[in-house]
Order: sequence, then C-alpha cells, then structure tokens
Amino acid sequence: MSNKRSLLLLLFFLFFTHSADAQDRYMVPSQELIDLVDGARNPSLHLSQDRSTILLQHVPSLPSIEEMAQPELRLAGIRINPNTNGPSRPGYFTGLTLRNPETGMDRDIEGLPENARITNVSWSPDSNYIAFLLAKDNRLELWIADVENATAGRLLNQRVNNTYYGSPFIWIQNSNSLIVQLVPGNRGDVPVQRLVPAGPVIQENYGEARPARTYQDLLQNSHDEELFEYYFTSQLAEISIEGSVKLLGEPAIYRSVELSPNQNYILVNKTERPFSYQVPAFRFPQNIQVLDRNGILVHQFAKLPLADRVPIAFSATTEGPRNVSWRNDVPATLSWVEALDGGDPSVDVPKRDRLYMLRAPFTSEPGQLMDLEYRYTGLQWAEEGFALITEFWREDRHRRTWKISPDDPAAEPVLIFDLSTEDRYNDPGTPEMKRSESGTWVLNTTNGGSSLLMTGIGATPEGNRPFLSVLNLDTGETEELWRSESPYYEQIITLLDDDGKRLFTRRESVDIQPNFFIRNTKTGEIDQITHFDHPTPGLRDVHKEFIQYKRDDGVQLSATLYLPPGYNAEDDGPLPVLIWAYPREFRSADAAGQVADSPYRFAGMSHWGPHFALTLGFAVVENATMPVVGEGDAEPNDTFVEQLVMSADAVINELERRGVGDPGRVAIGGHSYGAFMTANLLAHSDLFRAGIARSGAYNRTLTPFGFQAEPRNFWDASDIYFGMSPFMHAEKIDTPILFIHGAEDNNSGTFPMQSERMYAAVSGLGGTARLVMLPEESHGYRARESVLHMLWEQSEWLNRYVRDTETVAAE
Repeated sequence: MSNKRSLLLLLFFLFFTHSADAQDRYMVPSQELIDLVDGARNPSLHLSQDRSTILLQHVPSLPSIEEMAQPELRLAGIRINPNTNGPSRPGYFTGLTLRNPETGMDRDIEGLPENARITNVSWSPDSNYIAFLLAKDNRLELWIADVENATAGRLLNQRVNNTYYGSPFIWIQNSNSLIVQLVPGNRGDVPVQRLVPAGPVIQENYGEARPARTYQDLLQNSHDEELFEYYFTSQLAEISIEGSVKLLGEPAIYRSVELSPNQNYILVNKTERPFSYQVPAFRFPQNIQVLDRNGILVHQFAKLPLADRVPIAFSATTEGPRNVSWRNDVPATLSWVEALDGGDPSVDVPKRDRLYMLRAPFTSEPGQLMDLEYRYTGLQWAEEGFALITEFWREDRHRRTWKISPDDPAAEPVLIFDLSTEDRYNDPGTPEMKRSESGTWVLNTTNGGSSLLMTGIGATPEGNRPFLSVLNLDTGETEELWRSESPYYEQIITLLDDDGKRLFTRRESVDIQPNFFIRNTKTGEIDQITHFDHPTPGLRDVHKEFIQYKRDDGVQLSATLYLPPGYNAEDDGPLPVLIWAYPREFRSADAAGQVADSPYRFAGMSHWGPHFALTLGFAVVENATMPVVGEGDAEPNDTFVEQLVMSADAVINELERRGVGDPGRVAIGGHSYGAFMTANLLAHSDLFRAGIARSGAYNRTLTPFGFQAEPRNFWDASDIYFGMSPFMHAEKIDTPILFIHGAEDNNSGTFPMQSERMYAAVSGLGGTARLVMLPEESHGYRARESVLHMLWEQSEWLNRYVRDTETVAAE
C-alpha cells in the first residue's frame, strides 16, 4: 500500500510540475534588451541652498538579487534592515561631484570608500557642507562633506537610526551642528521570540466600527511589538560638525522632529503604545511635545489615541490636532488643524476643519485662524504677514485657496483660487517658495508682497507647456513671464533668484536627450549646464508621435505611439501592437478628455514600460488614456468595464485607421491597476490576442473597504465589487494571459496571493496562463536578474501569442 501511495504521489508531482512548466533559474532576453537595462544612468542633481553649486549624485546600475536578499523585518507597515537599523533595500548614490554652473568645473568629493552607498543627502543652510548617510553592512554612519575642500569624512562613531519615515537628521540654521536620531547606546540585545507561545493572539472589538484598508506587513503578535519598539526607538542628540555629542531627552520612537524658526524649540511627535495589529504605525498613538534645545519638556501639546476608527471614505481624517507644525514666518508659533465633523465626511455640518495657532511660551489659549467648509490640505506662509490656506473636497474634486491675515483677527479671508482639480487647462499653477532668513520655506512674493510667482505644467489642448507667471493677489490678474515653446518641452526645476529672472530648467525634445540649463527670462539667453548622452543609442531612431482620437461616447482620448526604427507603413504594412495603459477616474467627461502630456517629450526608452516590444517589431502605444467617468450621482465604477472596452476599442481602431496596427494582433498590458484593467479587458472583450498583467489585484472582495478611487465598501456595493473583479469572470478569459508578481509585494491591496489565485482560477478553468513570481521583489521590481527575466517573459509571451500568429481578426 505504501509503494502504491508513493507511486501516486510521484505521478502527481511529475504531472503538475510539467503542466505548470516549473522553472528555477533566471532567464536573459536579447542583447538589445540587456543594453536597455544596463544603459547609462544620468546623475541626480541637487542645488545648494545659496543656489551657487550643483551636486551631481551618481546613480548606480540596478542592484543584484543578492543585494535584494539582505535581511528584512516587516513591522507595522514598514520594512527595515535589522543589520543597519535603516530602511530595507533603499535606493542610494555611489558618488558625489560638485559642479560650478558658471564655469562648468567639476570636483569629485574625495574620501568616500569604494562601493559607497550614500543616502539622505542634505546641504547645510550656509551651503558650505553636505551631510549624508553612508550605509555599511551593519550600520548607518553620518558623514559630512566640506564643499571648499571637496572632501568627506565620518562625523561620529555612533550608529544612526533611520527606521522611521523621513530623514534622521536636520541641520541647525547656523550650519555648525545637526540634530540626529541615534541608535540608543544601551538598548541591549534583540528580543528573542519564545519557542513556546505564552498564549493565543487575541483581537476584540466592542461594537464600534473600525474599518481599514487592506494594509500589509502589520504587527502580528507580542514579539513583533517588542521588535518594533526595539528597532524604532531612537536617542536624539545634537552633533557639532567637529563631532561633539550632546544627548537630548530620553530615547523614544520619534515619527518627526522639527526645529522652530528661531532654533529655540524642538517639536517632536512620538509614537507610543498601545500598538495595533489592524493598522500601520502611522495610525499608532501619538505624543506631541515641545522641547527646549536641551531636550527638556517645555509644553505638552497633545496625546492622541490609536486611530483605528477613521472612516474609509475619501476626505475622512482623524480626530484631534493634526498637521502640527511651526509657522514658517515667525520665531516660534505652532499651527495645526482639527476636524469639526469628527473626521467623518458623511456628517452634515457647515464647516469641516478649524485652523489654530499658539505662540511661545505656549501658555495662552490657542487662537482660531479660520473655519473651512472642505477638508484642509495645505498652508503656506509669507514673510509679509499673510498665509494661503487650501481646502479640498474629494467627492466633486473642488479645491479653494484663501488668503488670510493670521495676526489680524478682523481681516476677512480673501478667496484666491476656486477650481476643479480635474480641470488641467485652467490650473493657475503652484506658488513658488523661497528660503527665509531663518531657513524656512515661505512664499516667493514680489512687489512688496502683493504678488506671487507661480509655476505650473501649463496644460493646453496642444499639450503641456510649463510656465512662470506673476499673480497679483489684489486684482487676480496674471502676467506670464515665460512659457515653454515648441519644439521643446522645458520645465522649471527651481528659480535661481527671487524675482524669476534666472531659471534652472530641464529641456528636451522628441529626439534630444533631456539636459539641464540656466535660462534668463529677460534676455532669453540659455546656457547648457549638463551634456548627458543619449541613454539608448540603439533605439535612437524610434519614431514617437502623440496621437488623439475619440471613443464612441465622444470622450477625447490620447496616447503616445512608438514605431520601430526604419519602419515604413506603406512598405512594411500593419504591425503587431502592444498597448500599455492605466485607468483613471473622473467626475467630468470634459476633464477626462483633456490632454495630459506633451508631443515634445523625449522618446526615452525604459525597461519598465512597454518599450521592450519595439525590439520585437511591435508598434507600441504608451499611456493610452482609459478614463472612467461618473457624472452627477453616478460613480465612475458603475460602468467601469463598459468604459474600458470602449476606450480599448477606440485606440485599436485609430491604429488601424493610420495603417500602422494590425487589429488581429494586439496585446494589452499594465502594472498594478493596469494589470487589473488587463484582466478585465480579456474577460469582457475579444479585442486582444494576449495580455501581460503585472502586480495586480483581481478579486475585490479581498479589498472590501475600498480600492483605488472606489469610495464604497463591499457591503454597500457588492454588485460593483463582483462585476469589476476579473476573478469572478475567470471562465471568460480564453485569451493567453501572463501574470508577473513580486513575491514580497507590500502595496496595499496587491497581495501576491491575488496573482496566485487568479492564475489558479484561469488555469483551473482551462485557460492559457503563466504565473511568474519574482523572489525578493515588492510592487516594483529592482534586481537586475528580476528585470531581465521579466523582459524575457514578456518577449516570449508576445512572440508566441501575438507576433508569430496569423494576421486575422481576434476572436
């Protein structure tokens, strides 16, 4: 009997191994695609605070899978490397170069170790130093670079703690010292998990609604709580640039640390127990305090409870003070906002939020600045004694900006902007900011504070044309100082002076690689600062074209069309096609049809998108708009599938009309929500020969408290959740579909199980499918081995099921 059972098990294993086409090694695509992955990476540019020096931060090639496989802990929604006490798998720079933009002279910063891994780069306020973290195998070190000598060295021996979000250090305004979060010197050994559990893990609710989105990497048990407390606890210290150390206060879990503009106080936000197994760390209890420069408590501002009762609806928020920060225009005044509706957008109240402020020494009653009808979204201070407050309501995409006088209670707020965030064509842009004398960011005003410098993408029916303008706050009139002109796409990186005469820009055209320039808006002169080469010379002659067309309901659509080098429609005929897209929701059909790109962007090739298919002889359509519109009382998702199919049909028809696309050999692909779109299109249409779905979610009952822009939960809209879930329609997918997913995906909602279950459903029902789980990868794929294998999989899939099939209409 045992021999028979063994034989059956062996046959079962062999059968399912063969049917699944198991594979345990990384594959490599064509040399053209290897070159695409390994092509030159341009450095990142970082301008000094005095705007006189550019720091070129050198970007390495893709990391190896060995580097990606370093130790990792997943605690309360945050992934860390326990060896370094820093983030897991961070991006980094390998070298630093100082460039004088006036002379073009470069100086490499010396003193860095070989194979340096540099993160958290920060200029000092006086621009004489650069602070950064250097990652070693077992620690994070704080280093300082001297700009005058172009040399760098380690500042102190203690380990830096960079486990929480944000930077673990901030500069003091005099540039002589920094406030740093250190690993406590006496924290002891790592908590050890008990081999024998002390008891069950228990969660309990007492009849109150505690909805939560589908978060990952949450705490699971008491040992996780101990690890979270151990690794995330820091000791604040003030470190001079000579390396002397002054400890500040007691160790704590600091989620933020902020100096007052006059440098006399430290605003800290600490995370405290009780922790939760249902929500990430940003929802844990908070203790907000004001300390003096010695770390001694000056003012106990607020203690906020665990935020596990926040409604899931958009425009929902927490109760109690939030967005607590310093006023940037005065020495030491706190500002914050509190909800007047309990944080619940379903409550019918005339005002939603109230803005407060409290001056040092923090002993008086808080002053009320303004009540808002919508939800508070931002506050910008001006040195001339006014501020701009922005409010927004997600349901109708309505945004308003008000000008207030915080120190004049009798002054009425003045409405500056009243617009829809979907209406790109009428977007006035964003106020430019500048550094105040105390180093804080304040509004870049002109004409004695009566005007603002504004920058924006400049959306028009002909495409985006970035601009610089002056807005008169008294009259509302705008004067345009500069706008990008064809045949270039030029965007402002930053202003080089406070009156907008000199700009630091990034300019490109369809066939000219992006580079950085200094532009004089008065004279029109332009000086090139960088001379980066074409990153993919083998694909230099790709044809790129911005196209527009309409779908059957009249909504205007657009896309970017790429054709292989040397292709001629008359001689070569229609090509197989890969369409790559990502759906977006709108409340207005007019807004959905607005152009959101420029015809003059560089024809840059990326290993991440659909460009790989050009090397296979495909026509490639990138960013094919797939708007999902819900006007009036209708929600966009009420007709999600119907609108997807209509948009897909429109782009295929346009390619056929142009004579460049074979409608019988079209593939559809996308990442994340684009993968969700792909599976839906294959389930509900016969337009495609194959699909590529990367890191998607396919069963919306597994994200029951909302997903993407869906405001309703599963129990309120079960028909929508079922109808939109391709998993529920897997029996209809008879078109070959390739699933690729990072095995360690931590994106909210896109659990790796989503692809595993979707593949099981399609294959179990007799469909043609392949599932590729990439080890050590999250929502995006970073290891060189993973990216090359992804490209191999995608190329093989398209060749087999699209390119090399007969040219007939898809059935």
